[in-house]
Amino acid sequence: MPPSSPKSLRIAVLADSDTRWKWGALTADRIAPDPSMEAASRGGAQVGRTLDGFLLRGRATPTARQLDEVGVRADSLREVTAVEFLRAMAETSYDIVVLALVGGGVQAMLHGLARVWDGPGKGPGSEGRPASERRPGSERRPVVVTGYVGVVYEKLADGLLLRHGADLVLANSRQDAERFRAVYEGVGADASAVTEVALPFLGGAAYEGEHTPYTVVFAVQPSVPDNRRDRTYLLERLVRHARLHPEREVLLKLRSKPGEHTTHIEELPYQKLVQRLDPPANFRLVYGNMGQVLDHTDLLVTISSTAALESLHRRIPTVVLTDLGVREVLGNHHFVGSGCLASWDQLDAGHRPVPDEEWVARQGVVAGGSSRTESGEGTYAHAFDAARERITKLLASPELPPLNPYYTPVTAPGYLPGILARHHLGPDGTPLPGAPAADKDPGPVRQIVRRAARGAYRHGVQRVAPVIRRMGEL
Repeated sequence: MPPSSPKSLRIAVLADSDTRWKWGALTADRIAPDPSMEAASRGGAQVGRTLDGFLLRGRATPTARQLDEVGVRADSLREVTAVEFLRAMAETSYDIVVLALVGGGVQAMLHGLARVWDGPGKGPGSEGRPASERRPGSERRPVVVTGYVGVVYEKLADGLLLRHGADLVLANSRQDAERFRAVYEGVGADASAVTEVALPFLGGAAYEGEHTPYTVVFAVQPSVPDNRRDRTYLLERLVRHARLHPEREVLLKLRSKPGEHTTHIEELPYQKLVQRLDPPANFRLVYGNMGQVLDHTDLLVTISSTAALESLHRRIPTVVLTDLGVREVLGNHHFVGSGCLASWDQLDAGHRPVPDEEWVARQGVVAGGSSRTESGEGTYAHAFDAARERITKLLASPELPPLNPYYTPVTAPGYLPGILARHHLGPDGTPLPGAPAADKDPGPVRQIVRRAARGAYRHGVQRVAPVIRRMGEL
């Protein structure tokens, strides 16, 4: 009889928005060890992978349209509350759990999972329960992975410390890995979880020359800039560029439709602002997968979107705008030294940026050129090797230590309880009384109430909040 029966490598991904679902699912695919190699490390036969997706219920829970646009498939996908997710983790055995959430969500799940896997009263801040005392089937917990969906240009320390405690904290570039370790070591936290990888959604054919027609794409961001004046300015300049170059196709690449939310809240949708501008015929709005849009792009323009890194990876001419200044609040300060900073005036005059090779290499992008191995294979193909090797070793371990976040009731008694409470968890990771965690799918009435609540929230964000803000400026 073989040492073990063949089984699938089981992976769970918990995400709270469309972009984080895309990052989490693609990351899971890239970091998952080869099933045959992982099986050999355990002395058994393991075949295939199973990916279960969980969408955290909240303001940015993706719609069916957004999920279809992302184009990432899972073997199962369902919407859950935080407590429902923790229950699923207690009932089903997984090999890898990817937390694709905001920092507070990651921290809450780390504490909740610690309690699920180590038992009541044995979460972060304690020594854990001996394996012999744990409930059946919990001898080895899953490997927990987290990270960032794109460029990290704000709240570095806050976001990182909220992610501390996972087995792997993924850094999308060499530069990020160095910064992450410096933060952890600076507060006396273990930095060994930091693992350098790359953005999982880079790829596509390299740019080979101008298309017909020449296509300019402005990739918008939901939260940057955050005021009507600056957004209107950017739209006016984009429309002006279309008028100055009638032979070009000028596209406004949008992230979501009105009423939808993505990773960040969008109070002033570009779709509504552009209605007042009477753009020319060669200007149009586009949705869809960013990679597909880049297939026909000759010039990518943005304020600081991660789309710039996707574009640079494919050698597409890329501009990060300086019209509104180079400021931390905009995130374009991240691109200082890239060679991509320019203004609309320069673009109108025909400027074509030339990226700095050293800067680009530090960002973990560009598959080709000097970044190729002797076999001719781009280094991007090997960007996830270290993560896979580390996970393979962890999976081969008979037992993993308890999750041990930096924040505990001892180290952050005035901060941690509030973070956990937002996800209906008590200070020890225990679900609070009345936490929404039904044993069955919501009935028709609950679904109607939930949709109405979301609609009211989005109306408040997109209509009421801007009015209140304008009144406050009077």
